[in-house]
Amino acid sequence: MTSHPIKRVLLLHNAKARRSGEALETVCARLEAGGFAVTVEPFENLPEIARDITRLHETSDAVVVCGGDGSISSAAPAVIESGLPLGIIPAGTANDLARTLSIPLDFAAAADLIVAGQTKRIDVGMVNGHAFFNVASIGLSSDLAQKLDPELKKRFGRLSYAVAVVRVMASARRFRARIVEKGSGTRVKTYQIAVGNGRLYGGGNVVAETAAIDDGRLDLYSLEMPSLWKSVLMARAFRTGTHGAWKEVRTARCVEFDIETRRPMPVNTDGEIVTATPAHFRVLPAAVTVFAPADASTGPHPLRLYHP
Repeated sequence: MTSHPIKRVLLLHNAKARRSGEALETVCARLEAGGFAVTVEPFENLPEIARDITRLHETSDAVVVCGGDGSISSAAPAVIESGLPLGIIPAGTANDLARTLSIPLDFAAAADLIVAGQTKRIDVGMVNGHAFFNVASIGLSSDLAQKLDPELKKRFGRLSYAVAVVRVMASARRFRARIVEKGSGTRVKTYQIAVGNGRLYGGGNVVAETAAIDDGRLDLYSLEMPSLWKSVLMARAFRTGTHGAWKEVRTARCVEFDIETRRPMPVNTDGEIVTATPAHFRVLPAAVTVFAPADASTGPHPLRLYHP
């Protein structure tokens, strides 16, 4: 953990995020009170984020993203290229990256954390050239992302996920895939393959019991039970990261994976559909500097931290 002095902040503001508008005034006031000059750049579409950072990074000392996990992941490639530290104002629905890093969900407290200047380096996951901080997945989560109504998500937040989950589970079917690790391929019939870079995803589920966002590894799991409804019995295991103990769940840990399917299937990264199979996954160790609490733990920690 280091202290990173800053004077000029580029604040990227997603006006369409559920709580981003509420956050903007508070965050700007806190940063300016801390002595920083703030340049606010609104965006409506995720591709705008990287373009804004590339255009303005030379006149900035830090990049701050006010939005959800998808917005923050979209910023990652340009942040890596710029070499600037990344501040996170969690204004999304799940805010899994903020929870992983113990960043306060309170807007003022999150801004004060940036003013304090404490930083740490974390890994970034990549799939077909697209960055993700939390998890990338094929199958159920991609179906969920496609069925999640944006208006319901904005209005009801995490409750909207429950509605979408029921719809997805009712129509889910297994698909065939080939998982390649260290040159060796395994054929599976699965409902979902998830590859995690961080620790938390999906509003507080845990990628793997020992997963951390700074361990230089990716954690994979594949759901291979005959009936998806058995996953309901595994709900607590997913919240604690112990689902790998079930015989129906295949797990692996590596720095690279390849996933092949019979037909192209969408890949969901941190809540956004960004690419399709065949998918090549890799990790970029310690690729981004983020503002985080001095006592932030990116690895296993008590279950209470997984909940709001």
